[in-house]
Amino acid sequence: MRIYIRLTKNEEIVPYEHNAVLTGILNKWLNDSDIHDSLSLYSFSGLRKGLTSKKGLDFPEGGEWFVSIYDSHILLKVLKRIQENADFAYGMKVKEVTLCEYPAFGYEWRFRLATPILIKRTVGNKCVHYIYQNEGSNELMTETLKRKMKSVGLDDSSVSVMFDKTYVRAKVKLMSYKGIKNKVNWCPVRISGTPESIRFAWDVGIGNSTGIGFGTLL
Repeated sequence: MRIYIRLTKNEEIVPYEHNAVLTGILNKWLNDSDIHDSLSLYSFSGLRKGLTSKKGLDFPEGGEWFVSIYDSHILLKVLKRIQENADFAYGMKVKEVTLCEYPAFGYEWRFRLATPILIKRTVGNKCVHYIYQNEGSNELMTETLKRKMKSVGLDDSSVSVMFDKTYVRAKVKLMSYKGIKNKVNWCPVRISGTPESIRFAWDVGIGNSTGIGFGTLL
């Protein structure tokens, strides 16, 4: 399920690369006891509705953020923790939280991205990043999704993820997280499978490192 969070205006300029701050906020709300393994069964957007400048983002009318979590019980705990402490970051506070139900997914769905997709594997002693033009990228995204599905007892041999290479504005860029540069993909994806599998993907995101703000679906 997904929650949309409305925020008050900021008191400090928000840097463009603010994933690490958002990760810290969400981890505070999640609490370590709610996360049972290393797989991130959640995803989140960047801050939205901001005005751009050379220095960063400004939110004179307030901002918006959304978080998707597969386990509804954990999501309800997050809602409770937000109510207990509305402080956010950059001088912003949580003003309103809206719970969003699942869209009426069918057996195939095209998703735009809220955050870029990161695909990586360790080859020998080297971390290799894959881009949407690489052969095998679709299989790697599908592999990661199936591994997460298996961790919660979902089995769908038909599920598959593929980049929509017909999208003419697809691009690859470098995005830093705590000083580490990652080669990421801004390209929509098409997911085929059961509606339950597609709902799962909508919650947990696609690719690697969804728990630090990559691969979030719109």
